[in-house]
Amino acid sequence: MSRYAELQVTTNFSFLRGASHAEELVERAQALGLEALAITDRNTLAGIVRAHMEAKKRGVRLVIGCRVDLADAPSLLVYPTDRAAYGRLSQLLTLGKRRAPKGECHLTLADVAARSEGQVIVIIPPERRDRSTIADFIKQLLLMKQMLRPATQVYLAAQHLYRGDDRRWLGRLQAIGDGLGLPLVATNDVLYHDADRRPLQDVLACIREKTTLSAAGAALAAHKERHLKPPEVMAELFAGHEAALDNTLRIVSACRFSLDELRHEYPEEAVPAGLTAQQHLESLVWQGAAQRYPGGLPDAVREAAQRELALIARMDCAPYFLTVHDIAAYARGQNILCQGRGAAANSVVCFCLGITAVNPAESDLLFEPFLSEERQELPDIDIDLEHERREEVIQYIYNRYGRHRAGLAATVISYRPRSAIRDVGKAMGLSEDVTATLAGAIWGAGQGSDRGGEIDEKRLRAAGIQVLDAKLMRALHLANALIGFPRHLAQHVGGFVLTRGALDETVPIGNAAMAERTFIEWDKDDISVLGLLKVDVLALGMLTALHKAFDLVGKHHGRALTLGTLPREEAAVYDMLCNGDLVGVFQLESRAQATMLPRLKPCSFRDLAIQMAIVRPGPVQGDMVQPYPRRRDGLEAVSCPAPAPEHGPAGELEPILAKTLGVPLFQEQALHIAIVAARFTPTEADGLRRAMAASRRRGLQAYEGMMTQRMTARGYDPGFAKRCFEQIKGFGEYGFPESHATSFALLAYASAWLKRHYPDVFCAALLNAQPLGFHAPAQIVRDAREHGVEVREPDINRSHWDCTLEAAGEGRYAVRPRPADDRRAQPERRTGVGGGSPRRAVPHR
Repeated sequence: MSRYAELQVTTNFSFLRGASHAEELVERAQALGLEALAITDRNTLAGIVRAHMEAKKRGVRLVIGCRVDLADAPSLLVYPTDRAAYGRLSQLLTLGKRRAPKGECHLTLADVAARSEGQVIVIIPPERRDRSTIADFIKQLLLMKQMLRPATQVYLAAQHLYRGDDRRWLGRLQAIGDGLGLPLVATNDVLYHDADRRPLQDVLACIREKTTLSAAGAALAAHKERHLKPPEVMAELFAGHEAALDNTLRIVSACRFSLDELRHEYPEEAVPAGLTAQQHLESLVWQGAAQRYPGGLPDAVREAAQRELALIARMDCAPYFLTVHDIAAYARGQNILCQGRGAAANSVVCFCLGITAVNPAESDLLFEPFLSEERQELPDIDIDLEHERREEVIQYIYNRYGRHRAGLAATVISYRPRSAIRDVGKAMGLSEDVTATLAGAIWGAGQGSDRGGEIDEKRLRAAGIQVLDAKLMRALHLANALIGFPRHLAQHVGGFVLTRGALDETVPIGNAAMAERTFIEWDKDDISVLGLLKVDVLALGMLTALHKAFDLVGKHHGRALTLGTLPREEAAVYDMLCNGDLVGVFQLESRAQATMLPRLKPCSFRDLAIQMAIVRPGPVQGDMVQPYPRRRDGLEAVSCPAPAPEHGPAGELEPILAKTLGVPLFQEQALHIAIVAARFTPTEADGLRRAMAASRRRGLQAYEGMMTQRMTARGYDPGFAKRCFEQIKGFGEYGFPESHATSFALLAYASAWLKRHYPDVFCAALLNAQPLGFHAPAQIVRDAREHGVEVREPDINRSHWDCTLEAAGEGRYAVRPRPADDRRAQPERRTGVGGGSPRRAVPHR
């Protein structure tokens, strides 16, 4: 029986080269009975985490590796044998990326030689087989043997390329290898998992080379043999060179490194000398609790804090909360308004630390689902900051931890339906007007997911496009296959990865397109899988507006306000919202939210949180929007779905659904239903949660039948089971857990409260924070005037860079806008992911 491991595999993270997802390649390797699989993308480790997870799930032996293209020598396949060698490979790639523009990697043989300890290296021979090329190749091999460390295991790759002279070529390679002491190792230089992907690989080559299929010529492969092959086929191809097959197994045996060996070590900066992280965290929490509750700490809050601290101690993740607290404390110290979001909104600990202004005792949220001992991973805490001053916090993080220990996460930019049909259409030679028509007709098809959407022929016919032409049908088929393929990596808007040691020993770091920006190769899902510390530092324009508003209220109305001290639950504020007075109100001013308000009629903070969550793809896709307002208004009986009596208690879902009247509206409710009603194990539930991420939408298919069939078998209504999973798919496109809804509800309430009580301040603050929200400045001004606010003309002698307030009678103020000419004369304000520099006041003239 033949045995073989495929050691040269390219995934679609070798952008526009590989024509299969890493998961597809691992699945196919298992089906073919390969001993192991090595992922060797070009100059990158971007795809190895996804391959690692799929390999663990399927029990496939994965070898971590990389193809390194050199400026002065043949390309190499490099496989680290242990953790230290992996760190050197990661640093090698970092070196090449940091000295090159974004997306490139410039390396030499000397760079590899300096970091070759512990590596297995396979030299890739040239594709050309003429005499002069072979002679040059032999000279390069001699040089490489001299430069690489003596203990380095070096092999020579042998490939059967179906050119007709492969037997002779393998013999020639064998002679070269024997003469230089370089054993042959068999590879297939795999570009896709199955031969059926060859047409897509041709299209990718055309996109990469900016040509068409009819003009590509030699840029396309001559055959479709670059797919994974079973050991028996490889044995036939390498008959007479059996040692080359055996050497694949020797390399696998030598390379025992696994990504499971990567261990996160928390930064130590936030822990004072002489204290443990847990001791310092507990001290800060109790100090903050005394400030939050000056009248005495309620028993329920004290018990919740003790329970959370005990859980944090068991999971040994106090440094995580200290790191988030350190960043938030810096922002507050610089008078930058910030607001924790995500799991922070569920935590008494984070409330007492000042990370969030949402009191979990008031919102009745649970902490444990977001810090689970079963999952053994950190909660995802985002810190929203004023968009104009976020850059200050970013630079603080870089300065505090150093660029060698802090880097932004990556965002995988993937093909969506419109971009897929455009690029495929160009490659296939379709005219620009045809591709533009096709792209316009599929707007919205799968736009929210990386892999979940498809270009539907029915949608095209509805748009008046007759899908009859064979070439057009072929283009649609290939475009559908391309949806979800990575196109390139970009920097995350604010997700920082922090380490105690050198970050580039864990993951390669490259240059971003933005100056002075560096980011790692893995996205948020990869980071989560490996348990690396990530803190999201995000920009939110409404926080800028609220801070400016609080300053104006203090200056002109003599009242000190913060997010935490705003008067709560004012009926007049909710009346204003229900009456549709929404211009400038955070989130609620959108058309979708404004349409829901008259039906939902929020009259409490909890109602407002539900309002935030209900107009989202999850509840809408799961058909959960209609029942809730009917039940809230008493038009429909409140009930919870239940299993058959023999399969469980009738009220097993009541603890999950009671607060939403038996209707699942939040992301975590859908997951809890999978656990309770479908009896998902912790491992299955964690897999479902991961599959809900946008980049894992393809994985949701495996859970649909599992969840609906199990619920139906236990006596649940099949329609309810199907709606629950449709909701999960909607959350996969845009998840909105209750904690996020609660944090956003606080900002919505704060903006509405200011609009209700200080419309002059609210108008000026919104104008000073532009661009912001859904309404143009002219609409904000018109709305303010309708609320009785005097908005004066700009005046070169009275206006400042920011809009100001001027006395307009007893207790009244008018808004003085900035001069249009001065505004045009000022440097353009940067309001993108990088934030912007503080603005200077325009002097009086």
